Amino acid sequence: MVQQVELILRPRTRGFHLVTDEVLSALPELPACGLLHLFVKHTSCGLAINENADPDVRTDMESSFNRLVKEREPYYLHTLEGADDMPAHIKSVLTGVSLTIPITNGRLNMGTWQGIYLCEYRNYGGPRHITATIIS
Repeated sequence: MVQQVELILRPRTRGFHLVTDEVLSALPELPACGLLHLFVKHTSCGLAINENADPDVRTDMESSFNRLVKEREPYYLHTLEGADDMPAHIKSVLTGVSLTIPITNGRLNMGTWQGIYLCEYRNYGGPRHITATIIS
């Protein structure tokens, strides 16, 4: 059986945001066994799984991505939407826009210290739309 839900994450500023609880609260009851596929429908943010306990990890991720992909590079041609836009597209390609997570015993089968991140690469990205597909 396949179920699909559209959810909207509240707007966030640039950064790596733990959204596991927000995603779970928007989903129907999970099956005993299956897969959850999440797909964010934007080109300037991403999804990732990473550390859910120490908030310093999220800060360090943001700092590292900003050092890897800088704003206002002279070779950027796509500049009409602001200095944070083209770097956001590049960062989105680096993290990707989808995740697949196993479901076991009606729960996401992630490691103890893993959580779902919305990686927001725009200064003000607005609400982010996600298609969640549950396969059982």
